Amino acid sequence: MEEIQKAIRQMEAHKTEDAIKTLTNYLPEADEEERFTIAELYMQWGMLEEAKLVLHELIQRYPKELELKVMMAEIHIDLEEDDEAIEILNQFGPEDEDYLQALVQLADLYQAQGLFEVAEQKLLAAKQVEPNSAIIDFALGELAFSNGEYSKCIPYYENAMHHQPVIGDIEVATRLAEAYAANGEFEQSLEFFQQVEEDNPDVMFRYGFVAFQANRNDIAIHVWEELIEKDAYFQSVYPLLAQAYEAEGMPAEALEMAKKGLAKDEFNKELYHLAGTLSHRQGNKAEGYKWMREAVALDPGYKEAVLFLIENYKADGDYENIIDLINELIALGEEDPNYLWELAQAYEEEERFEDAYEQYNQAYPSLKEDTDFLKAYGYFLVEDGKMEEGKNVLEEYLKHDPADTEMEDFVERLKER
Repeated sequence: MEEIQKAIRQMEAHKTEDAIKTLTNYLPEADEEERFTIAELYMQWGMLEEAKLVLHELIQRYPKELELKVMMAEIHIDLEEDDEAIEILNQFGPEDEDYLQALVQLADLYQAQGLFEVAEQKLLAAKQVEPNSAIIDFALGELAFSNGEYSKCIPYYENAMHHQPVIGDIEVATRLAEAYAANGEFEQSLEFFQQVEEDNPDVMFRYGFVAFQANRNDIAIHVWEELIEKDAYFQSVYPLLAQAYEAEGMPAEALEMAKKGLAKDEFNKELYHLAGTLSHRQGNKAEGYKWMREAVALDPGYKEAVLFLIENYKADGDYENIIDLINELIALGEEDPNYLWELAQAYEEEERFEDAYEQYNQAYPSLKEDTDFLKAYGYFLVEDGKMEEGKNVLEEYLKHDPADTEMEDFVERLKER
């Protein structure tokens, strides 16, 4: 054992190569007990392939030593050699001391392979051996939750929590809160979130989100304010907290929160959109347009922001801005026939009829099944003096909407002319 102790001292002194060399040189002389110790050291040092070779030889000599098989299974799991690990673990029977551990490990492996029913069978077999094991109940809950079986997982989590509120680093109350929320039972979910003691930012975010979904904006605001104090760069919370403020009739606070979010994340198009919407609602149109244009500048394909601008420019009668906006988008490669139609209408309002005609023509191949477009295009052509073209387009419209008798009369009058 002196050489083994020497290797340990070398490793502690960060002389890694010397430590490995010492063990490698001594291994041929080592007895079985020393080989077992060397295998353990190899595992601790992350030398799994070397440990596997040593253990394989020991298992050949002592096939009934289950501790060796447990170690070998652990190595296979760490090396992601699931089939080899499963083969070893399936050798354990009810009479073996490590049978329970083997069943739980098998369940994990089968679950990783997508064999959920087999995994459940292994865990239920383990539950027969240890009916009150919190770890087994928790594992059954995790399996059901991962399959979206939220009602099924809840009793398992509750059993686990009754015997052991914290498993590993996980508070079982957190899992119950998530399970009830996923099942749409928000009030029960909030009760369990309130029992969670850890102040993990992700858990706090989910707590606030469930409260928000349950229309408990008071709780959501309180939890999310605490979250921002704890982690000011938890960017997902800013738009939601702003929405919660707005829902509670606190528009100024909502806008301020959106701006705070932008100070932390200047590339968040949703926050620009939210800041623009809130500013506009509070009567500050210029600021609202500024924020919304920033959203479009970040992502020209962000249609929600584009449509906001178009609709509000229309309401203001500001067709020049619509023309500028859509021409910029087209120059950037944003191809949408509805944009061409909006552009045509803006040109029409500005009495730039040739430009309007060109845009209507470009939009027509894509929108020739859209009755609203056909009606608008047909009327435009007639008013622009292009009677024959207008009549043809309006006849196309009537094929799609033959019940429009008023249009039918209008087309008949065109024919008479």
